Amino acid sequence: MIDFALPTFSLAGPEIAMLIMAGIILLVDVMLPERLRIVTYLLVQATLVIAFLLAIPQYRHHSEVLVTFNGHYVVDRLAILLKLFIYVMSFASFVYARQYIEERKMLRGEYYILGLFCVMGMSVMASAYSLLTIYLGLELLSLPLYAMVASYKDSQQAIEAAMKYFIMGALASGLLLYGISILYGLTGSISIPGIAQAIHTAPSSTVMLALIFIMAALIFKFGAVPFHMWVPDVYQGAPTTVTLFIASAPKIAAFGITMRILVQGMPSLHIAWEQILIVIAVLSMFMGNLLAIVQANIKRMLAYSSIAHIGYTLLGIIAGPNSQHGYSAALFYISTYVLVAVGAFGIISLLSRSGLELDKLEDYRGLNARSPWLAFMMLLLMFSMAGVPPTVGFFAKLGLLVSLVEAHLVWLAVAALIFALIGAYYYLRVVMLMYFEEPTEAYARTPVVLSPDMMIAVTINGIAVLALGILPSTLIELCRIVI
Repeated sequence: MIDFALPTFSLAGPEIAMLIMAGIILLVDVMLPERLRIVTYLLVQATLVIAFLLAIPQYRHHSEVLVTFNGHYVVDRLAILLKLFIYVMSFASFVYARQYIEERKMLRGEYYILGLFCVMGMSVMASAYSLLTIYLGLELLSLPLYAMVASYKDSQQAIEAAMKYFIMGALASGLLLYGISILYGLTGSISIPGIAQAIHTAPSSTVMLALIFIMAALIFKFGAVPFHMWVPDVYQGAPTTVTLFIASAPKIAAFGITMRILVQGMPSLHIAWEQILIVIAVLSMFMGNLLAIVQANIKRMLAYSSIAHIGYTLLGIIAGPNSQHGYSAALFYISTYVLVAVGAFGIISLLSRSGLELDKLEDYRGLNARSPWLAFMMLLLMFSMAGVPPTVGFFAKLGLLVSLVEAHLVWLAVAALIFALIGAYYYLRVVMLMYFEEPTEAYARTPVVLSPDMMIAVTINGIAVLALGILPSTLIELCRIVI
């Protein structure tokens, strides 16, 4: 007879609230007239606020690890903090998307509802405590995301990007499932603690095969070398608001499942996955920074830049087993990078107008003359990506370098520093174009007019990058505590 314990539903409060609200919003959106479709946007944003408010008490009251749903779902401080980051970044992504979507007459209600399902998938991934839950959360994120990329039906580029993303995503899902099936055959378990306990007695060669398949899927979701081929094409071809969404919260969710599978599920194999991650990190930093230099499209440049930043994030995971601060430095880095990426793509979407995508580097010539405040915000974001003090990007990179030195990987820290110096070139090139070049096109000479809510969003984003750089200790300590 199988014992079945009733799950503690309150622990999954944020996900249950989002699921209920998603059903309500679907019904409301069908009945709304076209002029009131803004209500769908407001309801989705309210749902994210509700989920955020439900997650905060969990962080305060659940300092221990709580497992429910028959061992498939966990609530610990890492999961809760990842969820809070995901909700905040998704909220910001939808704020930036509103003006862009309205101008292009895209599928407004459908866009926000699909985005809400993506957030639900990411939230499940943050609390996943078995390979089954990880896969379900991953698919709940991926399937709506494919549709979001293709949501701008008038763009052939968007349709092509959606097809590429769907085909590559299906391949990655197949790799993950195959690795999970091998691991289940070896250990007889799909729960993270069960795998960690049983993996000691499993045949090493077969375990390595499972590890390679699972890591291939994880690296694809991160968008790191050698599974980076989809990143530049999808970032450039997708509508800018969708690119913004892909570049933000899903990175945090991917970090969460990487920590669950590698660090918690396979700690005894840390030497093996460390060596693999070292190769991936070095190649990602090298190819990402080098290929970004030659790009003329700013979305494509930031796509290669994201590949390099994932390489930097992996450095913290590599240093983790032999450093006190490795994992927390990686969490701090990925969360601050997502904050900066949201702002950068948000500015690109705000500058683009109906029928016109300002996504060429040349389009940013003389931006300071057109909109000094937007140019200053973009300067802060580019400085942060380059790691220039006093922005938060400087302390994020410094934390990774310190953790590598603690782990006695000085050569890797030196390599990361060299790649960071190379990467600074193409970020500072954007600053040079904005401040030291004259606009060349007639449309580029017109002043930039933004609605008050968009200006507030950009200002908060830019100021947060600067404030976290001046006072980073609170977020650093928070990341250290949850790890």
